[in-house]
Amino acid sequence: MDYRIESDSLGEQKIPCGAYYGVQTARALENFPITGVPISRFPALIHAVAVIKEASALANGELGILDPAICDAVVSACEEVRRGRFNDHFAVDVIQGGAGTSTNMNANEVIANRALELLGRGKGDYGFCHPNDHVNLSQSTNDVYPTAIKIAAIWKVKKLIETMKGLKEAFAEKGAEFKDILKLGRTQLQDAVPMTLGQEFSAYAVTIGEDIERIGEAMMLLHEINLGATAIGTGVNTIYGYAELVRGKLCELTGLPLVTSPNLIEATCDAGVFVQVSGVLKRIAVKTSKICNDLRLLSSGPRGGIHEIVLPAVQPGSTIMPGKINPVIPEMVNQVCFQVIGNDVTITMAAEAGQLELNAFEPIIGLNLFESLQILDRALHILSEKCVKGIAADSETCRRHLENSIGIATALAPIIGYDMAAKVAVEALERGLSVKEVCLEKGLLTADALKTILDPEKMTHPRK
Repeated sequence: MDYRIESDSLGEQKIPCGAYYGVQTARALENFPITGVPISRFPALIHAVAVIKEASALANGELGILDPAICDAVVSACEEVRRGRFNDHFAVDVIQGGAGTSTNMNANEVIANRALELLGRGKGDYGFCHPNDHVNLSQSTNDVYPTAIKIAAIWKVKKLIETMKGLKEAFAEKGAEFKDILKLGRTQLQDAVPMTLGQEFSAYAVTIGEDIERIGEAMMLLHEINLGATAIGTGVNTIYGYAELVRGKLCELTGLPLVTSPNLIEATCDAGVFVQVSGVLKRIAVKTSKICNDLRLLSSGPRGGIHEIVLPAVQPGSTIMPGKINPVIPEMVNQVCFQVIGNDVTITMAAEAGQLELNAFEPIIGLNLFESLQILDRALHILSEKCVKGIAADSETCRRHLENSIGIATALAPIIGYDMAAKVAVEALERGLSVKEVCLEKGLLTADALKTILDPEKMTHPRK
């Protein structure tokens, strides 16, 4: 036989002999062939569920309600799962009904069957180590699953923050490199006033830095967990003191300063923290996409556009136009940002759809949250390494745009008044003259005065 028979309240089910999952996972595989993406695609979630199971086994063992031999076997199995040994056996689809029950049972069955092997028993011999009675002891999907999402999200946010720090540093380094390159600032895509290219890139660094702070603040909210709440927050089927004890074990295993929610009923039905974190990810996406829009505009050309910067050439840009190079890295990041913004809408709707004592839609929340964190992390790393670090300035083009601009007439307003400065600017534009030439023709100011007043460098900071 290449299968074993397992049973649950619905009847018998054939399970492949080599599978560490069991009957409830097999039913989920039949019921939810939705995306083709198994939960193993997000190893951090598997790791988080396993560490919760390990903490629970240790707490139950200390409380004397889990046999020491079974406790040791479950703990050993959890440690192996955390190392990724059984990732392929976490096969249920990321989108599933049941508020995450299929994910929880997938973990319970894999851990139970591995524990049985460690106890010298065969897979499916649940009379000795049962997925529900032993691995899931003192737990419910409704406290395990949201806690696992939070722990996995903390790990992923920490990784994203490190990537964002690298991107911030890359922009800051370009800000320093370009600090003396004068250029034309623009508003509404029209000529504005002088600035330096360094100021422009330093502003991008500040933008990324602000969002590092915001996502760090949101991450702290993820540290409040509802483990010990079991079904609806009342702690049914747990022993007094379990919630605090299991929290302590979980802190030891993860190194995270986790806290138990002061109201487990509220914490079990509320998905607001995921909306908060996703909202900050949306903010990062919006602001990063704007920066990428700027990079594409500033590099446009090379002869028919702005072309004040040159992006690194990473691949040929056209199948029909020889020599064409496109801004493919910023374009990729734009698309990632669009996806993150869309994921935020899904998370928002799923959080709103919770009813009474539970939100049944945390699987789609987890999927979209993890995807946003994962693709943002990858995209921002590539943006830093393959684009920002290799950007070069076209200082000659910057100078030419600045010299041909009438925006420097802004500096005349405090001296000759707004209306007269406007007339000078309009006449310069209509006649194809410089602002300085028009002023001299009209005898408004001396050449020496104009040299000082219209000095672009002096316009990049407040007047002394």
